Amino acid sequence: MISRAHKILFLVMLLACVIMATVLIRLRNRAQDRLQDQAAGAPAAIPQETGNPPRTVTLYIPNDLDGSLASVERSMPMPADKNSEARVLLESLIEAFHAQGSTHPIGVASGINEVYFVPVPPTPGHNGGEGQMAVVDLNGALAAAQPSGIEPETLTLLAMMATLHANLPEVTQVHFLVDGQPRDTLAGHADLTRTYLASEANPEPIPAGAGTQ
Repeated sequence: MISRAHKILFLVMLLACVIMATVLIRLRNRAQDRLQDQAAGAPAAIPQETGNPPRTVTLYIPNDLDGSLASVERSMPMPADKNSEARVLLESLIEAFHAQGSTHPIGVASGINEVYFVPVPPTPGHNGGEGQMAVVDLNGALAAAQPSGIEPETLTLLAMMATLHANLPEVTQVHFLVDGQPRDTLAGHADLTRTYLASEANPEPIPAGAGTQ
């Protein structure tokens, strides 16, 4: 006989599968729309709401020399829409990667297709959800420009996770896609098949040889 706890666990897993399937379908449709826009000569732009007052946000900039993340405050107008806000945060972070003199150089100035949020299913024995999962759809150009290696790839992911969590503390988990599709690694090393806890984005230096595998 199946216990009540096993039934609850099965329903939670089923709900998580349905949520992720819905997100993947939406990402695929968005990717198709984006390709059509690019073919028509109309590139997608980051949503901007210039009427909003500037707000102080925190970006976590990696340093490849010591494997650390340094917090940097920026003042900028932010969109009211949460999905657009997350996208602007991450695009601003990638611009810092691309800037002259960057401590974590990547050869593209942008690389986020979309960011979606889904509720984290409750675990058996706990009431309510456990925050939200950010599903970050990276652009293939960013993955192609990412220097290969466990440390630089890990720093890229950790910087995004730390930046999201610092400005949107309700984000407790982060999952990465590339052009709307699951992918094994970012550039050959950092694992993209798993869902990360936002708490893993520790701004302390990463020990040599360690990282996300």
